[in-house]
Amino acid sequence: MKLIILSAALLGVFLAPILASNNVNVNNQGNSGGNSHQSVSIDNQKQVVNVDNNNGWHSWNSIWDYASGYTATRIFSKKACIIAPLNKQIMPDVTVLPQAIKEKQKTGAQGPPDKQLTYTVSRNKITDLSTYGKNIENLCRGVPTYLAHEVKAPSFVYYHGSCFRSNILCLLGISYCGETFEN
Repeated sequence: MKLIILSAALLGVFLAPILASNNVNVNNQGNSGGNSHQSVSIDNQKQVVNVDNNNGWHSWNSIWDYASGYTATRIFSKKACIIAPLNKQIMPDVTVLPQAIKEKQKTGAQGPPDKQLTYTVSRNKITDLSTYGKNIENLCRGVPTYLAHEVKAPSFVYYHGSCFRSNILCLLGISYCGETFEN
């Protein structure tokens, strides 16, 4: 009986880090004179990353669903949700993301993110969210939702209008550009 209990305890010790969720919190008080708080929750088992950026009216929430291959960002000031294909070559893998965040926090990195993605947002609303997975469906339910496509080589000739920019812990900068963001 002692052997079974010992085996179960050891199994729990070794499986816990693999199945655990990681949570990272960052306070940024140097953000153009304002305060923002960003938290990242990582579910390794479901391969989902949830990023919450709390900055008053400029708050947003983002889901990176590695299993479905899509990312979605709900922008509260625009009362809109943007869905885009997840670029796995640029976005940090769910398994290495916690370590990358910890390294950035140790160095106290400021300034522009290491990597940038730019998307152009379609004018057409998405009517069926179920094709993008439950996590994204839950995030975007109840607000106008648009599909975005990555712009491989952004230029001002391509689009000269407004963009919404998000910065994920100085690791990744994402810009969503299109008429959706015009005032």
